[in-house]
Amino acid sequence: METTQAQPTIYHGQFGDFTITPADRRGVIIYRLGLFLCALSFAVGTALILVKGEQNWVLEAIVVLFGLFSLGLGISLITIHIYLRPLHRLLQLFWLLGTIATLVIAKQSPEPLVLFVYHQPLTLLGIGFTFAALTGIYFKEAFCFNRLEAKVLTVLVPMLLLGHLTRLLPANIEQGLLMGWAGLFIIFVLRKAIQSIPPDIGDKSVFIYLDKVRN
Repeated sequence: METTQAQPTIYHGQFGDFTITPADRRGVIIYRLGLFLCALSFAVGTALILVKGEQNWVLEAIVVLFGLFSLGLGISLITIHIYLRPLHRLLQLFWLLGTIATLVIAKQSPEPLVLFVYHQPLTLLGIGFTFAALTGIYFKEAFCFNRLEAKVLTVLVPMLLLGHLTRLLPANIEQGLLMGWAGLFIIFVLRKAIQSIPPDIGDKSVFIYLDKVRN
């Protein structure tokens, strides 16, 4: 008895037809899982510091959670689909600079990392590169998919970081923005989870064309 295999869907791109392979789909799933790890770590860390306060175990847990946050972001930046390779590389560079700055500050800090960053806003000039990379993802998602939560996050994150850096925001406003960031980030990844995979891949013919031009 013969079995028939489903033929792959043919998509019509700007530079020709293309198909989406299992590897393409795995890449998108990994991208979304990285974002989920990033968002979950950030939300748990935010909840702990706002609810439990500056207890030692909370401060230690936040360091671990920030490591998971950065790991998830790094995974997403490897697997994200961005047509402009220089922009893609720039976001990855931001993540790398932010990671290095975090490690250096954590090693030299005389107090727990989260408290030192909070009490010394200028440290955001280093660690802030990590959040700049994340904001780049928000911007890409807002531009490509017109997502409201991504648009808000693209503005909210720089507003909070710059507000803290310049000491212009009262503590209660900062806490409100932080909670908004965590909540919207969770909404963002949940909506990504139910989104169809092909849109995250985009026009694959563009990537194929650009690779040929570079070679």
